[in-house]
Amino acid sequence: MLKMNRLDAQAPDFWAALKRATAYEAGDNEAVKHTVENIIARIKQDGDAALVAYTNELDGMQVHSAAELALPASALKNAYDTLPSAQQAALQTAAKRIRSYAERQCIPSWTYEEDDGSVFGQQVTALDRVGLYVPGGKAAYPSSVLMNAIPAQVAGVAELIMVVPTPGGQTNPLVLAAAYVAQVSRVFTIGGAQAVAALAYGTATVPAVDKIVGPGNLYVATAKGMVFGDVGIDMIAGPSEILVICDGQTDPDWIAMDLFSQAEHDELAQSVLICPHAEYIERVLTSLEKQLPQMARKDIIQQSLQNRGLIIQVADLDQAIEVANVIAPEHLELSVQDPQAWLGKVKHAGAIFMGPYSAEVLGDYCAGPNHVLPTARTARFSSPLGVYDFQKRSSIIHCSAAGAKHLGKTAMVLAYGEGLTAHAGSAEYRVQGNGQSDV
Repeated sequence: MLKMNRLDAQAPDFWAALKRATAYEAGDNEAVKHTVENIIARIKQDGDAALVAYTNELDGMQVHSAAELALPASALKNAYDTLPSAQQAALQTAAKRIRSYAERQCIPSWTYEEDDGSVFGQQVTALDRVGLYVPGGKAAYPSSVLMNAIPAQVAGVAELIMVVPTPGGQTNPLVLAAAYVAQVSRVFTIGGAQAVAALAYGTATVPAVDKIVGPGNLYVATAKGMVFGDVGIDMIAGPSEILVICDGQTDPDWIAMDLFSQAEHDELAQSVLICPHAEYIERVLTSLEKQLPQMARKDIIQQSLQNRGLIIQVADLDQAIEVANVIAPEHLELSVQDPQAWLGKVKHAGAIFMGPYSAEVLGDYCAGPNHVLPTARTARFSSPLGVYDFQKRSSIIHCSAAGAKHLGKTAMVLAYGEGLTAHAGSAEYRVQGNGQSDV
């Protein structure tokens, strides 16, 4: 029998119980940190030789040089060409929709001119080179290739380097085909902390990048944290989450399957149902029991729901939204009859799925918005991956002579107030000057 944690929002200890039930601690695993530190240090020192050694040791490969880890462009095209037509069409449709959405996110450069002729503004430029980490262990995610690569391309990133582990030398055709559709520049069959280190610092074969994006296991996440600062990273994501707010009108089988859709990712994923109606909650629980045996990953789903699944009964939908804002979920389904009426009250969520027909899975694959989302309550202060994550903004300051005289007086007062006389002197020259030197 499936047992899930159940909470009543009217209980006096509810908020403390909710905090315990939704807490996720990645843990400070000293052994993992030590291992990753050693891997990064060795990649920095020995480059390709270390990369080959780790790939053979950890991924069961038998390569002799780093050149063997590079996949030719023809391999990506061949993977696409040999896919069933339905899979080709699905990749193309998803890519087109992701691109269409991403194109609306582009941030333009802008300037404005003041009366004295001074010009101020912002110049937006793309990163030069980005590294995309694609998992290749328990599961393969071609959708992640599209979601990470296409916004980078729309932003104007010139070169996208993809790394994907191929344990035992086994490649995933859908992943390679997705790389072809997304026009990834180069692909290397490497993974783990060693791949992150290679992307961050470069080797003779793998070029160093400016930013690393994409999900991975604990070793990958730890490595991304350690190289941050030398390169940018997207985020350090926790387990996947879904929170469904339901008014009791949606088919309970639909809601049960939506909860399954996140639980099947791994045992630490969290699926939460919030509803005001006790009778409807029981119907969903009955559906969970009924449908679980049919699931291919039923053991993972069962462990996920029993370990971290959560059913919350609330007084009404207002309280449901209040609870959801505290949880700040990665995915929020507003499975209610008038979702627009409640949207304005949602403050914290990675993605919001409106109405009973907007299943979270559509966002995972092909709706268009990015599926790389903040987890573990980070939706309180961060946003989905997008074009803006692959762009930089530079301030533009172009002072006229009159503008420099005017601004310089204010700068001098503040600089002297801070005791920075060279700062003040630099401004004062412009205030007293008669223009550029003739020298």
